[in-house]
Amino acid sequence: MCRKARAGSKGLTWTMDFRVVCVFCLALLLGLSHSEQVKFADCGSTVGAVTMVEVTPCPNQPCQLHKGQSYAVNVTFNSLVDSQTSKAVVHGVIAGVPVPFSIPIDDGCKSGIQCPIQAQKSYSYVNQLPVKPEYPSIRLVVEWELRDDSSKDLFCIKFPVQIVA
Repeated sequence: MCRKARAGSKGLTWTMDFRVVCVFCLALLLGLSHSEQVKFADCGSTVGAVTMVEVTPCPNQPCQLHKGQSYAVNVTFNSLVDSQTSKAVVHGVIAGVPVPFSIPIDDGCKSGIQCPIQAQKSYSYVNQLPVKPEYPSIRLVVEWELRDDSSKDLFCIKFPVQIVA
């Protein structure tokens, strides 16, 4: 990784090969922005079909969500209907009880989706999942819905997470 080079009377110094530095920096950046396709369950997508769910960062599953941090959630889905609008609804399901989970933007048309939504097209919905410091350290299931203008689910997904300090 490193090569020795003589530096006059001062002894040996180390110089790094530029390629090694580039590979190291690339690996560091990939590690910091690591997203993983999350295993999810469909919970009633009646007018759409989910093809992929990613959470960033989430190197392992269940995703460990640290208090005070925010996580990017990307859901790729195909719409089966036309819709002028879309609205996200998120819950944390604890012991079978859904508890509302606030997100910064509930308007799907402001979360990576260009509205109006058209049938038979693929969309990438992107939003943030903030984990408030006052949340308890607990395992739970996140239930995320995106509803069309008739309040039907373009997607409804569930995935397990663990909130940690």
